[in-house]
Formats: sequence, structure tokens, C-alpha cells
Amino acid sequence: MSYGNDGGTWRNEAWRSDGGVPPHAFDPSMQPDLFRGVLTRRVFAFLIDLFVLSVPVILAVIFIAVFGLVTLGLGWALFWLVSPASIVWAIVYYGASIGGQHSATIGMRMMDLELRTWYGARGYFVLGATHAVLFWVTISFLSPLVLLIGLFNGRRRLLHDIILGTVIINSSVRTPVAPAARTSY
Repeated sequence: MSYGNDGGTWRNEAWRSDGGVPPHAFDPSMQPDLFRGVLTRRVFAFLIDLFVLSVPVILAVIFIAVFGLVTLGLGWALFWLVSPASIVWAIVYYGASIGGQHSATIGMRMMDLELRTWYGARGYFVLGATHAVLFWVTISFLSPLVLLIGLFNGRRRLLHDIILGTVIINSSVRTPVAPAARTSY
């Protein structure tokens, strides 16, 4: 048996005959409710997450300031840890949140959003951490105007979503499931 590609069909039939690529799990023309209002909700989810991320950082700064007063200024040397600790905290927060059972950060859950891969799988830790890092990199280097790309595609994906192969969908929209059959005796 040969495992080579013969121009669209895998001989071991691991994939369908559509060029070896499975179809996209979320189609905006067939499921428009999954993408309705996603960009607006993402903005509010981002603001909520920014608040969640900043509270521990602010508490750490207050602690270091008070600790510096108690130690007559020696504790203030810990201020250099605030920036690297904030970055680590943000990466862990996004990784653990998106890699968790809801596949969403706290802000995304409050806005009924969840992250999925293009083929429909839930997020995982490395994907969540990479998603956050790539978002900040694209915003930093390409300016916030790069967010306008979400207005020009049906799935409302931003540049970092496209690069990582992810999509943000409304988690409040559920596919109807047939009720279980009842048996009577």
C-alpha cells in the first residue's frame, strides 16, 4: 500500500478527497450566529481581562512600596521584578484560561466567547499563551489599526487568529441536540 498523495486523494484514506485538508469547522455563511457581535464582545472581554491582569500587579506594587517603607528603602529594590512578573503573569493567565475547560479567559466567558481552533478543537495552554504573545506583538509592531482586519473577513478573525489558526465564536450559540428517546414499559 502506498501512502503518497496522488493529486487530491490520500491512498490510505486518512483524509477525504478534498485535497487532504479537512473542512473548516465554522462556516459564517451557514452559522452566522456564531460570529454575530464577536468583535464588539472581544473589545469588552479584553478590557475585563486587562482589569483582571492589573489587580494583582497593582497589589504587588503597593506591597513593595509598603515593604520599602518598613525596610527603610531596601525593599524598593524589588520594583525591578514588577515588569517581568507582569509579563509572566499575563502569559500564565492566558495560557491557563484558554487551555482550561471553557477555552476562554474570564473576560471572554463574561462576554459569551470562546476560542476554538479552525477545525473545532478547544484551546490548550501553549495555544493560549502564544495567542496572547502574538496579539501584543502584532499590536506593537503594526499599530492598533491591524485590528481592522477583523472587519473584512466573515469569521471576524484578527491577524493573530489567522496566523495561529484560531477562531473566536459565541459560546451562547449552541447547536440543537435531539432529546434522548424515552422508553415506556
